[in-house]
Amino acid sequence: MSSPKHPKGLYLIFATSTAERFSYYGMRAIFILFLTQALLFDKEHAASIYGSYTGLVYLTPLIGGYIADKYWGIRRSVFWGAMMMAVGQFLMFASASMLSAVQLSHWLMYIGLTFLILGNGCFKPTVTSLVGQLYKPGDKRLDSAYTIFYMGVNVGSFLAPLVCGYFGETGDPNDFKWGFLIAGIVTVFTVVLFESQKNKYLIGPDGEQLGIIPDAQKGQTLEAQDTCLSETEKNKRKRNFLLLGLLAVVLAAIFYWSFDGDWISVGIFTACIVLPVSILLEGSLTKIERSRIFVIYIIAFFVIFFWAAYEQAGASLTLFASEQTDRTILGWEMPASWIQSFNPFFVVILAAIMPGVWGSLNRRGMEPSSPTKQAIGLLLLSLGYLVICFGVKDVQPGIKVSLIWLTGLYFIHTMGEICLSPIGLSMVNKLTPIRFASLMMGIWYLSNATANKFAGTLSGLYPEPGKVKTLLGYHIETMYDFFMVFVVMSATAALILFLLSKKLQKMMHGVE
Repeated sequence: MSSPKHPKGLYLIFATSTAERFSYYGMRAIFILFLTQALLFDKEHAASIYGSYTGLVYLTPLIGGYIADKYWGIRRSVFWGAMMMAVGQFLMFASASMLSAVQLSHWLMYIGLTFLILGNGCFKPTVTSLVGQLYKPGDKRLDSAYTIFYMGVNVGSFLAPLVCGYFGETGDPNDFKWGFLIAGIVTVFTVVLFESQKNKYLIGPDGEQLGIIPDAQKGQTLEAQDTCLSETEKNKRKRNFLLLGLLAVVLAAIFYWSFDGDWISVGIFTACIVLPVSILLEGSLTKIERSRIFVIYIIAFFVIFFWAAYEQAGASLTLFASEQTDRTILGWEMPASWIQSFNPFFVVILAAIMPGVWGSLNRRGMEPSSPTKQAIGLLLLSLGYLVICFGVKDVQPGIKVSLIWLTGLYFIHTMGEICLSPIGLSMVNKLTPIRFASLMMGIWYLSNATANKFAGTLSGLYPEPGKVKTLLGYHIETMYDFFMVFVVMSATAALILFLLSKKLQKMMHGVE
């Protein structure tokens, strides 16, 4: 029988992730405003930088996951990841402190973003996969454990825009630096907390210290540990490398033509196909393991559409909050960045409720499968955008709409997120062979990388006076036109995933 109480290590991971997410979301809350109001980039260029940054933040976990699995182990990856993120935040502080030296400020920003991207790549997949290692295989507490973990992520996400936005978004472009500085200090606190408590609390169900030995070494058989490969195996590996190289070249050429030479888009979209294929070519996979990994890939494809619409929060929805939302409450004007706290506030509340809801449905034999829960999440996302479409329909340019419309959107989106994101993390952990634990978590986040870059592209469609923008022949002139893109995209993805749910459940071979 599994104990209903969760291991204490879960709460260390909870606290560490809270601090790290504070750093990320504190910076993100003011980033698009920093680009447009301090560095004076136009909205389309700022959205492109934002999308490239957030896309790469979710791409590098593949590299970080591979390094953790093969060489460093989780603990070392978490430490160096957090250290690089701290350096990145302090470089952003330096960039915002030198606005008069335009070229230097720009270079410091790009170098700072690079450190943040690489650091996040080491930190994110490892600390997430660590949650699953606290429990024995088949432990029924795992879904609720990931929901608790997700609540910790969103405690940091809730506090960060309030604090960093309060000090950074004052109306004076020179004050953005204080938001970045606070984010950097909190990142240093993450390192201190994790390093001082890891030996005491990061202990597995069998009493072993977690995160020291790379996961790939734990999953190896004696034959796999033998470095003397047969000639057949060597030839097979050479063939796989050749196939993957050829696939990468073909895809890179296609995407280079499709995205007008945008190498970041080329890299992200090429990686989102080539790297998952490389796992499927792994000779050690059994038929059942390969089937389960296919489920992860199929759902990850649909998750792209969820996050592409959801991640408008940091870009187009922040611009909408700043320019076209009446944020005055009893004579006080709320900073636009604070609205990014609405979603994590709702997450913290709903994350405390949803495990009980799923548990109640489970006792009645009515709990939806993981694919169905995620289809529900996509449908709720579409509904949230439909709500704000009513709010902006027929509103004349220059007229600000009530804050209630954005509040409603974020509440409905949060319900969708709770149905999709923590369930997805738990599903990946349950379906993945232990030897690929961190790497597969990185591949799951690859869907977020693709979605975030896509989100930046879609944010570039944000209506601007005197411009008519188009998407696949659809003309976008008003906020209503813009938000309808996300209504249709999310609803279509939800419908298709609903239709595939039963087939995907069979492919999971008994994993619930």
